[in-house]
Amino acid sequence: MVKVKPFAAIRPPKDIVTEVAAPPYDVLNSEEAKKMAGEKSLLHITKPEIDFSPILPDHDRQVYDKAVANFSEWQKKGWLVQDKKPCYYVYAQTMDGRTQYGLVLCAHTDDYSGGRIKKHELTRKDKEDDRMVHVKIQNANIEPVFFAYKDNAELNGIVSQVVTGKPEYSFTDENGFGHAFWIIDDDALISRITEIFTDKVDSFYVADGHHRTAAAARVGAEKRAGNAGHTGDEEYNYFMAV
Repeated sequence: MVKVKPFAAIRPPKDIVTEVAAPPYDVLNSEEAKKMAGEKSLLHITKPEIDFSPILPDHDRQVYDKAVANFSEWQKKGWLVQDKKPCYYVYAQTMDGRTQYGLVLCAHTDDYSGGRIKKHELTRKDKEDDRMVHVKIQNANIEPVFFAYKDNAELNGIVSQVVTGKPEYSFTDENGFGHAFWIIDDDALISRITEIFTDKVDSFYVADGHHRTAAAARVGAEKRAGNAGHTGDEEYNYFMAV
């Protein structure tokens, strides 16, 4: 079965979420990102080459260093704030009148190396290398991967219950796609979600984010090799997934 856990997300205050929210790093080229990015946009962290004039190649060391500096600066300015306790979350996307819901959680790198996180695409080493650097230098996952899992009625019921409440975020982006986000901070419900995945869900299937998943697993393996006291519970063993 898969191993998951809740986490204390670092996320924008609700009054500026639309200013911070940004498309995934790989759907815009650098010029498009520079044109789109406002002062608080996450693009300054996921595509920091846009902060240089002229725009630097995205593999330049200065670009990686800028990503670290911007991530720290966004937290100092209060544009990204960490939750006070580990939680699960529900994220919803709406497109063309259809809404899909996902639980936001931490998945374990052992499930990738052990074949319980199942992939269906080959990855390119250069893209893996790039995302690996970003994960390693930030000690964070700035963007999630998307997984699917086999239908589970109890998890469906929990999500259905959560989304009857008022969302923390709810907005429509520049492409007309809807986004909503709920926080699951009830300790009993958090424990039950963990139990269901541990006892009932045998596999995850990568829906989007093969390179980010591979990169997270490689970072975990590298840090594991450098830790003589490795237990498997360290933060580097986990990465963010929806």
